[in-house]
Amino acid sequence: MGTFKIQGGKSLQGELNPQGAKNEALQILCAVLLTSEKITVTNLPAIRDVLFLIDLLGKIGVVVEKLNDHDYSFKATSIDLDYLKSEDFRKHGARLRGSIMVIGPLLARFGKVVISSPGGDKIGRRRLDTHFIGFEKLGAKFEFDNINRFYSVEAKTLTGTYMLLDEASVTGTANIVMAASMAKGTTTIYNAACEPYIQQLCKMLTAMGARITGIGSNKLEIQGVDSLGGCEHNILPDMIEVGSFIGLAAMTNSEITIKNVAYDELGIIPETFKKLGIQLERKGDDIYIPRQDSYEIENYIDGSILTLADAIWPGFTPDLLSVALVVATQAKGSVLIHQKMFESRLFFVDKLIDMGAQIILCDPHRATVIGLNRVQPLRGIEMTSPDIRAGVSLLIAALSAEGTSTIHNIEQIDRGYESIDVRLNAIGAQIERIQ
Repeated sequence: MGTFKIQGGKSLQGELNPQGAKNEALQILCAVLLTSEKITVTNLPAIRDVLFLIDLLGKIGVVVEKLNDHDYSFKATSIDLDYLKSEDFRKHGARLRGSIMVIGPLLARFGKVVISSPGGDKIGRRRLDTHFIGFEKLGAKFEFDNINRFYSVEAKTLTGTYMLLDEASVTGTANIVMAASMAKGTTTIYNAACEPYIQQLCKMLTAMGARITGIGSNKLEIQGVDSLGGCEHNILPDMIEVGSFIGLAAMTNSEITIKNVAYDELGIIPETFKKLGIQLERKGDDIYIPRQDSYEIENYIDGSILTLADAIWPGFTPDLLSVALVVATQAKGSVLIHQKMFESRLFFVDKLIDMGAQIILCDPHRATVIGLNRVQPLRGIEMTSPDIRAGVSLLIAALSAEGTSTIHNIEQIDRGYESIDVRLNAIGAQIERIQ
């Protein structure tokens, strides 16, 4: 288990370049299974989850060529479906929730797939019903072996249909769109997720020859085609990392420029951090955050306390709610953080309370943060990262704190943030990685 040793209380200054989007990359990598032709993907983040999925594709039979640290080509000519039933896949697939998205493309191309239960962050119940109900509506037969924890999906022919998703699941939408792209006839997906990740996947599929309309909305129409071809695809900058860097700048009283952020794809992320009092300026496709001695949380017009809640896109992404919570601890004013989508994501606040933050955990979904307005800085402590987003939030808190902090289980942070210690040390942070 790796550890970060952080000397906090240092202001940072300089430029940061966001990595490629992790959540988009996992979908795009699974989509290479839809064709036997060559797919080239650029700006892939060199993080644990992405590298693991690339390795998994190689084990399935995809020919992988590494062009450089962030660009790869893939050719899924000969696929070993039996590997998905193996103990080796059970062991490796259980480490990555994104592995569930190989089902849609394999079902579309080969008509059957058997896969073990996926892994991922332990942030609450993350059911897969939406995926398999969608496959069933397309005509697939679904079985679940509860003893061995294997999913089996099979269909001689997938047939387009209308479906109303029970929830706007991002991975569920991605899986169903990939399956429907080669179904017979037209598939209409209502209540589809419409995050930039899904939009990027649809654009890639279109470049491969798929016929998709409604991209960017919650209603997608897919006219199935017989086969898909190769293409080149470039991954967007990671909007979660962009938001994390905005929060980092505010908490550490730093002057930071975040380069090439694809600003128009960030939705309400910049405006949400502005509600917490953070000054930021768009400069072309960059974001400039000046040093601020104090930042004040907005109230509602009637003077009541602001509530920040996560929501499906174009609402505020749940992946940044923990960062917003940490930022609020040193703001002037109070805010209610409402994590609606996952019931375990706020359980890291006990570490912040130990650091001196004033937080009331109301229940598994809500926490009230009373900002300290930098009058009382956080103090360094020893802690453990529970998941990717809580881990980077604790790292931000540690960088702002007085004294030394240690964060264990940093493998969780490495799953989502590429060489975060190296990049932050380059602009003045003091983070030591201990293996």
